[in-house]
Amino acid sequence: MANPVFSLNPYNVTHIMNHIFERIEEAGHVVLIAHRNPDADSVGSASAMYTHVLRLEKKVTFFCATESIDPRLAFLPWFEKIVHTFPEGADLAIAFDCGSQSRLGAEPKCDLINIDHHSGNEGYGTWQAVDVSAISTSQVLYDLFRERGVRVNPKMATALYAGLLDDSAAFTLGRTDRRAFEMAADLAGAGADIASCSRHLVQRVSLAATRLKGILLQELRLLQNGTVAYLRVTREMFEATGAHPVDCEVPLAESLYLPTVESALLLREKRDGSLKGSLRTKGAGNMAAIAACFGGGGHAHAAGFEVSGETPETVLKRILELLEKETL
Repeated sequence: MANPVFSLNPYNVTHIMNHIFERIEEAGHVVLIAHRNPDADSVGSASAMYTHVLRLEKKVTFFCATESIDPRLAFLPWFEKIVHTFPEGADLAIAFDCGSQSRLGAEPKCDLINIDHHSGNEGYGTWQAVDVSAISTSQVLYDLFRERGVRVNPKMATALYAGLLDDSAAFTLGRTDRRAFEMAADLAGAGADIASCSRHLVQRVSLAATRLKGILLQELRLLQNGTVAYLRVTREMFEATGAHPVDCEVPLAESLYLPTVESALLLREKRDGSLKGSLRTKGAGNMAAIAACFGGGGHAHAAGFEVSGETPETVLKRILELLEKETL
């Protein structure tokens, strides 16, 4: 039977933590899973655990189903070890930053540990370490390492810091608290390459991304008396610019800088004709609740979903109706 999700309850933390690390120590082959279309938090958390499992002299595989991963993440330790086919014969898998089992991109036949911080986590897996008070999954893992007395070396510190930096939007989100800054200070002391993390995750931008941003900002629409920013991304835009799907994130985030805008949404056409929705807010409404209406999830301030068989106009209309109810 699966163990319950925890949220800073010291008894549950210790109980689940012991199960997790004992199972890792018993395993012969451990697979570390970054979710589909991974971000720095998912890849960074898996990267930090990769080092730990190597030090235990275990066989370890770093798996991600997505073949075209955001190139900004290539600086992270062990990135070159990522494979896209789930290996045979593993006896333990660990998923990082993945709220639903469907986003794993595989169906592990072995024990599965679910380490996450999303409030909408489905509670899948043999054991779950899900701390919804954490700002990132890397913070959950950092706490587990600290409680267990695991020494964090510079590679692990860089990977964990990358997850923290990315999920806190470079320490600008309202949820960025003392706990996050104390973690950052501790990782800096452990040798995290803070400059590289900032350069790759915050300062790096490609020409293709710049071109896409220009198109999106030109096409941006303000709805509901200027309180909602709407961006639509077509496949033709990607073909014209050579941009990567992750390049949509900056224009979406920056649309919230407009003084009247409280919420922002982006609908991106995928190659198979489905739509990827991304929702952001300064605090007006619960984006995770809206995303859940489309089968998605995330956080109150940032969430996402995917739908098939619907037009952008239909999805937009429904989101605006949900937003109006959320903000009444």
